[in-house]
Amino acid sequence: MIGLISATAAGAAARDRLAAAWPDRTRVYDGPVGDAVRRAFAECEQLVCFLATGAVVRLIAPLLGDKASDPGVVCVDEGGRFAVSLVGGHGGGANELAREAGELLGAEPVVTTATDAVGVPGLDTLGLPVEGAVAAVSRALLDGEPVALHNESDWPLPPLPVAGEGAYGIRVTDRLVELSEREVVLRPPTLVVGVGASKDAPAEEVLELIEGSLREAGLSSKSIAELATVDAKAEEPGIVAAAGRLGVPLVTHSAEELAAVEVPNPSDAPLAAVGTPSVAEAAALIGGGELLVPKRKSAATPAMATCAVVRRPARGRLAVVGLGPGARDLLTPRARAELQRASVLVGLDQYVDQIRDLLRPGTRVLESVLGAEEERARTAVEEARKGQAVALIGSGDAGVYAMASPALAEASDDIDVIGVPGVTAALAAAAILGAPLGHDHVSISLSDLHTPWEVIERRVRAAAEADIVVTFYNPRSRGRDWQLPKALAILAEHREPTTPVGVVRNASRPDESGRLTTLAALDPATVDMMTVVTVGNTATRDIAGRMVTPRGYRWQTSEEGSK
Repeated sequence: MIGLISATAAGAAARDRLAAAWPDRTRVYDGPVGDAVRRAFAECEQLVCFLATGAVVRLIAPLLGDKASDPGVVCVDEGGRFAVSLVGGHGGGANELAREAGELLGAEPVVTTATDAVGVPGLDTLGLPVEGAVAAVSRALLDGEPVALHNESDWPLPPLPVAGEGAYGIRVTDRLVELSEREVVLRPPTLVVGVGASKDAPAEEVLELIEGSLREAGLSSKSIAELATVDAKAEEPGIVAAAGRLGVPLVTHSAEELAAVEVPNPSDAPLAAVGTPSVAEAAALIGGGELLVPKRKSAATPAMATCAVVRRPARGRLAVVGLGPGARDLLTPRARAELQRASVLVGLDQYVDQIRDLLRPGTRVLESVLGAEEERARTAVEEARKGQAVALIGSGDAGVYAMASPALAEASDDIDVIGVPGVTAALAAAAILGAPLGHDHVSISLSDLHTPWEVIERRVRAAAEADIVVTFYNPRSRGRDWQLPKALAILAEHREPTTPVGVVRNASRPDESGRLTTLAALDPATVDMMTVVTVGNTATRDIAGRMVTPRGYRWQTSEEGSK
């Protein structure tokens, strides 16, 4: 929850804007400012104070305890010009909150965290538990001193300015290790703990077994990715409580699935009880990996819990990112985060140029020219298979005439694939035209480079006969000048000459242009590959110069009945 505190009418106005935009995330604290800050500090994960930074510093100074537990605090000035990340930039999420609040309020986010200022990822922002000399190693990274990276798990990381050797070190491991005063360790989620338990097994017994087994094997509980068990134990209180205390998900599998897993220590007892000869080992091994701790029983008499530990190999990560139609403010926050998370970026050269400034220093960029889509997809998948964190970029939405299809055709289940949606050209053009996509609509590419024209024509004809609004991508190029006139002629067989048609070129870019014409008046020669053409259906109207397709046909019927 985000606590909102203000002291003046101007601050209250901005406060109320945030409260209205984030009704489920925020709570307004009224009353004397000092009391409000103290209550919010105790009750909320984050605070936004519409006060002077000096005033907030004095109010929260006696409340500060530890950077790992203090809430993130952001200050917004009375004029709404700046959103300042004051406390808890990383751990408390204040840096990102300052950016979010600034974007909503039209304020400039002010982030002074050293790593953010120079584009070096903070060691506590990598999504992995971190231990050791975080401040010292971070300072070494910032000062350009050699920092060695020992990635024992081959975990995909964002670009870090590291060297082969150095006085400082970063270790990525699930093992318990002794660290020097110049080292940090990052804990990747590589361990799966399979758990079995008798009915009403105490949570303490389950937890002691898990933690003791890991400790004796020299493994860190902070690298547990999940607890796993059989479906019949999905609600077993002791197992559920143990997962909760460890802060990891509880994953369950059917007895049939577990029975199919080959294990070293099968038993008749679980077979009789839940229908599989192994619970702990089979649940840990079902996803593959190395069995580090074979089945162990708890020390109680009688033993009521069993566990086994498996290390799953690290998997490369491929994020397929849609950049939107071109405008920077239509690039989603999720897409921006994935660009900064990637150690390798793959994309068309002109798209790389759009976002090059957002990449972290050290990001390896693999760019190619137009027409090499399959090659880019193969390259991205190959890099992910090497254990890299890869971002494959495309315009609009990555799944719409872009890179998601060729990438997923190349990828198998040996890497993690994350889709990052983007604003499509059709949506950007529609917003410029008015509301042409208010009812059923379809997008059709008129490029026959990959699709036979016979197939394209059949789809255009089907859309025409079904009275669906059509958006044409790739409508016309110097080498393809007859496809658009043909498609328009097919639509004209089913629609009036006065049917509204929207033509938008370079939607959302600096040289954007949009105009509204009709099916009869559209000159295909004015259209090129940077243009999106949207043809209305029989209900679409030109209303005050805007293209509008109603959500239903009732208005059309009543309108005609009144004539």
